[in-house]
Amino acid sequence: MRTAHITQYGSPEDALSVVETETPEPGPNEVRIAVEAVALNHLDVFARKGHPEDDGEFPKRTGSDMAGVVDAVGKDADESWVGESVVVYPGVTCGECEYCLNGEHTMCHAYEIIGEDRPGGLAEYAVVPEWCLEPKPDSLDFVTAAAMPVTFTTAWRMVVTAGELRPAETALILGASGGVGNAALQIAERLGATTYAATSTDEKAAVVGELADEVIDYTDVAFEEAVMELTDARGVDLVADHVGQATWQQSIDSLAMGGRMVICGATSGPDPDIDIRSVYQHHRQIRGAPMGNRQDFRDVLPLVADGELEPRIDRVLPLDGVAEGHAAIEERDVIGKVVIRP
Repeated sequence: MRTAHITQYGSPEDALSVVETETPEPGPNEVRIAVEAVALNHLDVFARKGHPEDDGEFPKRTGSDMAGVVDAVGKDADESWVGESVVVYPGVTCGECEYCLNGEHTMCHAYEIIGEDRPGGLAEYAVVPEWCLEPKPDSLDFVTAAAMPVTFTTAWRMVVTAGELRPAETALILGASGGVGNAALQIAERLGATTYAATSTDEKAAVVGELADEVIDYTDVAFEEAVMELTDARGVDLVADHVGQATWQQSIDSLAMGGRMVICGATSGPDPDIDIRSVYQHHRQIRGAPMGNRQDFRDVLPLVADGELEPRIDRVLPLDGVAEGHAAIEERDVIGKVVIRP
């Protein structure tokens, strides 16, 4: 089968190769999927560029978001999956610890992410645990289905489960033109919150302006100052921040008294320099919200299938175009998701 491998750290052109590899066989309780579509995330870029927790072993095959058709099952897996169109929940857990039994799968100490801790979907075929399968709703094409799992499950966790956003509250969404940011903006709008979207460039502002109540171009003005001006110095109830060290203090300073900052990533770095007093003196909270659990995934999937929420697709590329996709994400030249068709 054809596979996109990361063979070293470096630029997309130097580090990515499309090669022929053996088609994998599913093991016990596993299935093999003929991959129809796989979406790229910042995780794919980090794996290529390297990060402190990376194991430094090559080749790597990323691709956490995938949809396709089950074409084989391993021992003890349900044979009725064969021929079924599916979308994959990207998390793998032990299923037995206290967190798994409570439904908090991403808290499991054995938690793994497909495409990071085990081979992902950037290939013509991929093997995943049967537990990760969800039937693909007929209303979703494969490209849209693949663009949904990581971004919308994470955004649902941030805004609804961890963020506890309520109608008539206010929310600031950073990176509102990107995958997670745009999903969070849609979810916050659907809940009836007043939304403030931070983004850059006129093109991105025009896109998020179709949803947000107010758009802030952070290249023109410090977004925390804009928020305070727009809210008559009150601040917002919720900030969804996946940027990291570059924005943490600004995000905290954008919060109202008792407001919540929910975080799911640190694309700009993991070491923010913050004034601790700006948190406790204003009764503010910082809540970790990485990718949601299986219930979060199942809660948001029907809303995408019904068209109430809609993954925005920036571009669709063949497997040979994976380097272009990496470059577009790294250069922030995307509005929405990059999807690969193996």
